[in-house]
Amino acid sequence: MSKNVLIVESPSKAKTIKKFLGPDFEVLSSVGHIKDLPEKELGVDIQHDFKPRYVTIRGKIKIIQRLKNAAREARMVYLAPDPDREGEAIAWHIANIIDLPSERVRRVLFNEITAHGIKTGISQPRMLDLNLVNAQQARRVLDRIVGYQVSPFLWKTLYRGLSAGRVQSVAVRIICDREAEIQAFRTQEYWELFADLASGTPPLFSAKCIRIQGKKPQISNESEALFHLERLKTATLTVETIDQKEIRKSPAPPFTTSTLQQEATRKLKFTPHRTMLAAQQLYEGVEINGQPVGLITYMRTDSVRISGEALTSARALIAEHWGAAYLPANPRHFKNTRKNIQDAHEGIRPTRFDLAPEVVAASLTPDQRKLYSLIWNRFIASQMAPALYRQKLVDIRAGDYLLRSQGNELLFDGYLKVYRQDKKEEEEISKLPPDLQPGLPLTVRQWRPEQKFTEPPSRFTDGTLIRELDTLGIGRPSTYASIVTTVLERKYIERQKGYLLPTELGQTVNRILIEGMDEIFNVQFTEKMEAALDFIESSRRDWIEVIREFYQPFHQALEQMDARRATIKGGIQLKAGQSCELCGAEMLIKWSKNGKFLACSAFPKCRHTRPLDEPESRAEAPDKVCPACQSPMVIKEGRYGKFYACSNYPRCKTTEPFSTHIACPAPGCDGVMVAKRTRKGKLFYGCNRYPACKFATWNQPVNQSCPLCGFGMLEQKQTRDLRTILYCGHCKSEINTPDESTYQAKDE
Repeated sequence: MSKNVLIVESPSKAKTIKKFLGPDFEVLSSVGHIKDLPEKELGVDIQHDFKPRYVTIRGKIKIIQRLKNAAREARMVYLAPDPDREGEAIAWHIANIIDLPSERVRRVLFNEITAHGIKTGISQPRMLDLNLVNAQQARRVLDRIVGYQVSPFLWKTLYRGLSAGRVQSVAVRIICDREAEIQAFRTQEYWELFADLASGTPPLFSAKCIRIQGKKPQISNESEALFHLERLKTATLTVETIDQKEIRKSPAPPFTTSTLQQEATRKLKFTPHRTMLAAQQLYEGVEINGQPVGLITYMRTDSVRISGEALTSARALIAEHWGAAYLPANPRHFKNTRKNIQDAHEGIRPTRFDLAPEVVAASLTPDQRKLYSLIWNRFIASQMAPALYRQKLVDIRAGDYLLRSQGNELLFDGYLKVYRQDKKEEEEISKLPPDLQPGLPLTVRQWRPEQKFTEPPSRFTDGTLIRELDTLGIGRPSTYASIVTTVLERKYIERQKGYLLPTELGQTVNRILIEGMDEIFNVQFTEKMEAALDFIESSRRDWIEVIREFYQPFHQALEQMDARRATIKGGIQLKAGQSCELCGAEMLIKWSKNGKFLACSAFPKCRHTRPLDEPESRAEAPDKVCPACQSPMVIKEGRYGKFYACSNYPRCKTTEPFSTHIACPAPGCDGVMVAKRTRKGKLFYGCNRYPACKFATWNQPVNQSCPLCGFGMLEQKQTRDLRTILYCGHCKSEINTPDESTYQAKDE
């Protein structure tokens, strides 16, 4: 036994840590989880205290054998997956498979991947925390039970392949409820009265009418506005009171996972997934001058607590770069205001204060650079002096009317020197005239009646949805990004101009779940379960007891919903008002994974179907005849998209791939691109001259040449953050939409 072995879950983290440890350590990676519940079965023995059955994840056998071989020869094995519940579960599975005596296995935590962070973690080993393991295990079992027992109900009611999730379904409900509020909202007209005023000295300033005969104005139409305006025109305006005070505005706390994702969505237009991907890379380490450096602390946290050492370093940096005026007398400590805070890690902050964003910019990708600057500036600003404003409120009397003008003058920028959070901080606030005093008469330069309308609540963005989930206590730092990604991938939600809207499918699934299991898929119940998982972590609850308490009402609700399945299904299967062309029965509107379609109500006796948006049962393909029987070919829609089929079906079952009518871009080829399928049914597009021409792509062809390299075809591609882009497969460039003025290469 010559070496210690340290095991992490990420290969890139292993590479970084290896350079901080001496030759006494071998650093290995499990490449994520090595064990999980089976993919195609429940994997939970409900009859025997919900015992989970873990299986080896596909492709991990060689990794497991390598870990076992290394551990067998090691003096000590240190388990160092991420410092959270999921990391503890990974460490527990690794400990089980290497099967060493407990005195040779220790758990270590790295809050930052730096020399100091690694040294601190190694010097503070502990035993595995089974409370953390059980909390993660309980979450996994709960989610599996919900997903594997509710999803089949959706299959029977709508179509196979749909899924329900304990938390994701509640997130969909929140978005659907907001959309219902917006649709039910009735806009109301109202008017506000403004005056542009002048005193003896510049500048001009405006005032708003805030009282009419001592009451708040309620002006509902133009005629009322004009009536008040005529009375105001005859009034004399004088300054009644002036209230002046200095206001200190303190900076926001360092980022938590939730606030980081919110701010990155708002300022950088990053999706939560994109944010967490860049943050993971910054945490695990990037090459700076040939050496790996973890630039930020662990990025999954709900705490704003900061270590004393970091506070000392930040204060020294502030004093050096901005001077003593920008340094408060004492370090600023923030308190968590939400309940059920785990507070396991510090807030998100830089690990090294000699590596400012401009110093490391050349070593970072664009996403890493933007996110690191955001984290750096927010943390440094959190320890700077407050901004100081002079606020002046001026009330102006005009007979029965009272107008008010407000001015905010920035006296000292403080933390605003580094970080401005909202638009109000980013704008110059105009000053009021210096000669204003009680009794001073004012001159009206212009009266401005403004028509306005009440507005419905805003739709959620990625960031505001995460803020809502965080506020309601739904989900945890490690789950926010996956919640948003999952509901988008399931096509229950779609993103339009940055806002999240429920799709018709999402609203339908939400309606089914609310009608059938309202007591399970609601905010209050989900919040209660999240709190119970936290109690397991703190050893205040037994994980089996928590699941048992959940399962009894859940199973009862599921049975009741299943008993009402015919009624629920009947409520969503609408009559189309058309008759079947084959048997004359009523046609129904049904769902499939490709959307709505028309199906004969006499199923299974009559299996006739057709697309919902086609007025006829078949759409003929012009100039296309069946090569087998010479009958006209028709265009049909299958599970893999459109295809040509013989109109003489079922006597002739000939089919052919659907042509895009886009010329193959391969040099010297006169073929066209057609839709094809792999042996496993995956859709791709290839030249119809195959095998003479083997050009093919997974992406949908677009009949447009590349403006950068002139290649004859573009592709419609979906990125990892679920954006749909135009892409050139030849020069590997992302092509901006036609309304944008420039084109940008992918690697810029």
